[in-house]
Amino acid sequence: MKKIFYLLSLLFIISACTDLEEGLREDLPDGESPEASALLGSAYDAMRLPYQDQSRFWAAQQHTSDETIGPTRGPDWDDNGIWRSLHAHTWDADHQFLGDTFSELLQIVFATSNLLQFGPSDQEAAEARYLRAFVMLSVLDGWGQVPFRSDVTDLLSDAEVLGPQQVIDFVVDEVDAIMPNLPDGPTNRANKDAAKVLKMKALLNKGMYLNRAAPSFDNGDMGAVIGLADELINSGKYSVATNIFDNFAPNNDQISTENIWTAENVGGSNSGNVRARWFCTLHYNQNPSGWNGFCTIGEFYDSFEAGDSRLGGAYEGQTDVSGINTGLLIGQQFDQDGTALEDRGGNPLAFTKEVALTESGSNLEVTGIRVIKYPIDYNSGDNVDNDYVYYRFADVWLMKAEAAMRSGDNATALDMVNTLRTSRGASELGSIDADIMIAERGRELYWEGHRRTDLLRFGKYLDAYGGKPVSGSERLLFPIPGGSLASNPNLVQNPGY
Repeated sequence: MKKIFYLLSLLFIISACTDLEEGLREDLPDGESPEASALLGSAYDAMRLPYQDQSRFWAAQQHTSDETIGPTRGPDWDDNGIWRSLHAHTWDADHQFLGDTFSELLQIVFATSNLLQFGPSDQEAAEARYLRAFVMLSVLDGWGQVPFRSDVTDLLSDAEVLGPQQVIDFVVDEVDAIMPNLPDGPTNRANKDAAKVLKMKALLNKGMYLNRAAPSFDNGDMGAVIGLADELINSGKYSVATNIFDNFAPNNDQISTENIWTAENVGGSNSGNVRARWFCTLHYNQNPSGWNGFCTIGEFYDSFEAGDSRLGGAYEGQTDVSGINTGLLIGQQFDQDGTALEDRGGNPLAFTKEVALTESGSNLEVTGIRVIKYPIDYNSGDNVDNDYVYYRFADVWLMKAEAAMRSGDNATALDMVNTLRTSRGASELGSIDADIMIAERGRELYWEGHRRTDLLRFGKYLDAYGGKPVSGSERLLFPIPGGSLASNPNLVQNPGY
């Protein structure tokens, strides 16, 4: 019955993995169905919170890795240990942000499936199915199982739960089926090129999703990754940006040569919380006055060589306005006039490599190297203009290099990595192996929300880093929230929780 889709209005309170409350199980009043285009717009908007906010999927991907740490600074940023537990790999089944992320992602899965009941155009249906596949891969990535309703009109039955192989097959099959009806890329809509990248991600990580403790790589899958990458590389539509930070700038929709799929943010009008990428890290006495929270780790900073442009530097429209550089901010900070800044205690605002999960003492406001990957928008208020970047060309380039390496073609892998490095001002490497490849992905893609997946694929996620000891194998997956387990018996708690 189509009238049941009145439930779409409950998008943000009904999880796709849970049963509805008894009072909602009755037939709903008949009414005119919303336009599919409006529902699709709502689905795109629903992507903003879990992907752009600093506390959702980005936090799960970054804070659990060797790139990001959220220290408690005296009375600041304690938040009941929610950030410390992510970095230390000590979260439990009741971790609020992990639970919220799981639910919000599944709401998008439900909403996009729901949309398909309203007679969308071929392109609208393809976009909805793409968003659904993209989000389902995120859920698989974090939790290893995905609740899914093939028939969203049957809300009385528990959602079935798909395992890793089922999700991978679903994503690959969906991409192949919808490709003809997607618009060409690049664009801030789901598009053909983004679909190719999604399929690359599914195949490159397939061996990890099937066995996280010992990832393996099939030559056929690696060949498919290389073939898809070549289609994008040879399309002539993309090239490595002269300045990496242009890909993330307020006008990145106009100047980026790399971005394949972005989320549109309209400056001064309507956007997600992408501004959190700089607010979460800047000190209170910088411009803008940040939250003085998150930073990177000294060992990660030390993985760069001098001259690598990815370390950052002055950026027009930002440094001349505030004194803040792009990239990794270390040492004494200045305003736009060159005046040295101070912390709230009157000490030099000089960011240090040293940082601990719990900070105290006179220097607690300055520990940790700060990160500015998205140049700051000073013209748009809270609704900043930087489009959020899901996929970009340099990632495709490195995925092809990795797939070549895993297929035994180290010569191609080394040549590709060196081509990217020299374009970024770094020296050429003499050899390539898995350790070098994962380090290069970090240098290129830091702060973009890929790191946890990469560490898992390279078998390094459980290692000790940044003050974190070696983790137990239960940390390879996040816990299924208790409420979801209680409402859907098809879900099974992940080991160790």
